[in-house]
Amino acid sequence: MLSGEHDAVYVGNLISAWADRYLDTGGPIRSAAEPIKPTDAGTVVVTDNGYGSLQQDIAVGRRRLTADEPVSAGGLDGGPDPYGYLLAALGACTAMTLRLYANRKSLPLGRVSVALKHGKIHAADCEACETKEGMIDRIERVIALEGDLDAGTRTKLLEIADRCPVHRTLTSEVDIRTELTDKSARTRNSDP
Repeated sequence: MLSGEHDAVYVGNLISAWADRYLDTGGPIRSAAEPIKPTDAGTVVVTDNGYGSLQQDIAVGRRRLTADEPVSAGGLDGGPDPYGYLLAALGACTAMTLRLYANRKSLPLGRVSVALKHGKIHAADCEACETKEGMIDRIERVIALEGDLDAGTRTKLLEIADRCPVHRTLTSEVDIRTELTDKSARTRNSDP
């Protein structure tokens, strides 16, 4: 099962990330700012983990994830890239929103599956877009619904899919505020 190089690297990174939570080995980080500690349950913390030049550890509450870029982009392919996580967030939110709606309305909805793809297109190729010059982001989302659902119910579920909170965030105005912390730099693997 681990005969493929990419699979072996992926599994090795997962085991390493898991073990690092329990062993204070200092990890492979070369030099980094003091890790930011979450201030509340809703805080996500992303930290360079020192594997390759792009790989990141992601702390979401008590869960740990890894982000990376494919080898072709200079990464180790040790996890989804940032757009992969963005698409995963939209897909998960879409499926959850449909499930909650179907449960509340007692609809015979079986399995929900959402396939997503991100790309860039020329703004001029988007008839419904305000922007008419340059490139814009396009997310293609295909939803598969299982169950004995009539055409009217399927249409309503398609409308509900666009009401998921992540979809609303991505299609609304977003205010991102950034600040630099005063934490001093440190080296985890340096001599005292």
